[in-house]
Amino acid sequence: MICWDFPHTPVCFVSAETVTVTVGTDAILKCSYDANYYGRLSACWGKGTIPNSGCANEVLKTDGTSVISRLSERYLLMGNLGRGDVSLTIRHAEEQDSGVYGCRVEIPGWFNDQKRHVTLKVNAVPPNQLRIEAREVKERAVTIRWSPVFDGGRPITAYRIDIKNKQTPWETKKTTELHDSSLTHVTLVDLSPSKTYNLRVFAINSVGMSETSNVLTITTKEAAPEGPPLDMQLVALSSSSIKVTWKPPKAELRNGVLRGYNINYREYDAVAKQFKRWQYLNVAATREQEAVTLVNLKPSTMYGVLIQAKTIAGVGPASNAPLCSTLDEIPKTTTTTTVTTLPSSTAATMRIHFSSVYATSATSTTSTTPSTSATSTTSTTPSTSATSRTSTTPSTSATSRTSTTPSSLSTSTTSTTPSPSTISTTFYAATVWEQSTASISGVPPDPPVIELKKVDSNSFSLFWNIGSEGDSPITGYFLEYKAVNASWDYTKNAVDFGAHETEATIIEMNPSTYNVRMFAKNSQATSAASNVLTITTGEAGHQTDILITSMMPYTASPLKSPSHHLIGIFVAVGLLVVTGAILTTWQLRRLKQKKGTLSIWLGNGEVRYTDCESLHEL
Repeated sequence: MICWDFPHTPVCFVSAETVTVTVGTDAILKCSYDANYYGRLSACWGKGTIPNSGCANEVLKTDGTSVISRLSERYLLMGNLGRGDVSLTIRHAEEQDSGVYGCRVEIPGWFNDQKRHVTLKVNAVPPNQLRIEAREVKERAVTIRWSPVFDGGRPITAYRIDIKNKQTPWETKKTTELHDSSLTHVTLVDLSPSKTYNLRVFAINSVGMSETSNVLTITTKEAAPEGPPLDMQLVALSSSSIKVTWKPPKAELRNGVLRGYNINYREYDAVAKQFKRWQYLNVAATREQEAVTLVNLKPSTMYGVLIQAKTIAGVGPASNAPLCSTLDEIPKTTTTTTVTTLPSSTAATMRIHFSSVYATSATSTTSTTPSTSATSTTSTTPSTSATSRTSTTPSTSATSRTSTTPSSLSTSTTSTTPSPSTISTTFYAATVWEQSTASISGVPPDPPVIELKKVDSNSFSLFWNIGSEGDSPITGYFLEYKAVNASWDYTKNAVDFGAHETEATIIEMNPSTYNVRMFAKNSQATSAASNVLTITTGEAGHQTDILITSMMPYTASPLKSPSHHLIGIFVAVGLLVVTGAILTTWQLRRLKQKKGTLSIWLGNGEVRYTDCESLHEL
């Protein structure tokens, strides 16, 4: 505005300027007059050009002392009114605040009002920076969350999640964009156990992408090893010992820090063609080449050995090696001793004889005679059973297993006689289908019903509905997922959700085809499985199939007695037992017709027999 001072009357003209701000900041539109000359004057602000009188689309008005009206609390006069500062402040400017604003100061006299136009430009910007945190970290999954942030004046349209191994640069990251502006948390699955990752998240609107969030560093929990120990070898050292050597599992399959190894070994009875009872040994993990010696074994006997690596989370699969036999027994000694004691100090004579003796049973006889002379023989043999007979005969000389005489010249004899004895123990292999220790103490919730919301690249969103809560309120849910051709394993692939959550977004780190199902749980029990979704993620195709489980989900009602649940479980367990018995009987009949050495192992729920000497057992 330009003003000239004519005698007694200043003349002012309209001036204009442009103010540019970004969305969310305060905009200050300048306007002032000479309060020392005029005193306090009325003024107004309007949006639009200034009309002949007043202000168009008035947003604020002052009487020179205070604000007497305003369109919104966002419109303020922050300057010193006593000095004529009537600048307009617009708090938290929005894009729709852009436009021309007019300031009119009412100066007494004809056509003396001071007018000022200001053009305001409010530019939208990318969203504000996010602050992320880890909500839950498991062996193969992590859930992160964030709070909503200022969108920069344009609605947030997507979120971008970057993840990488901590040791690698961000150029190696895996990126996922989720086109859901309402997201505040997401779960990433198919991570590796006991690995450290870096995570960051960006918010995106039509203007651009926010600055990176804080970088979250997370380490997944340890899991049981997925690989067996390597290069396992058995070497017989003696008739009673075997040395076992091996190497740790592959580094990428250890799933954590190896704490030790479980060594299981047992004797193989070649006559009965069966294994005997397992024996166990635990050793600490110390080096890249491990070794242990099994002792107190039987001579000339075959042994099978299994070794499993273990972390703090559990035990991994077993390695195996061909059966190994201990060496033949070293011959034992039989000692015959003759001791002659004379009344006078004459020399004593000792005769020692060595022979090889081995027996599994013995018959022992003991007699005592008061004689003046005797012969003593001692023989030591290993035995597992014995029959003892004792007699006393008053004769002058005798031959016995053990003899003692109170005379000056004495002789005793001890020996063992081998006799046939057989101890036979039969062990049966059976298929174990499933084992559960859970007990039903109340009515479980109804199974959730899950539905797919959408599939986007390597992520998918789903939601679920619930039925009856059972005997107590629902305390949470867990989502179980697996590759389409794999078996269900809750301990390996599961994600937990809170009781009030009804939807989730999952990012698959290795896009493929997956099966997904869900369970509800309360303080009493866990529901049956929900329907199963089959979901294909990845750029190869966003195909989605929804399948229903072959067994109808169990529907619990709080009006029904818990005995109904027990009956259902007993029927299911009975069917499994009968099926297992039929398969076992069929396999054992085939076994009777086989010849040669035998190895029994369990794998994938069935009994298998091989004709080699390798020991396989899972």
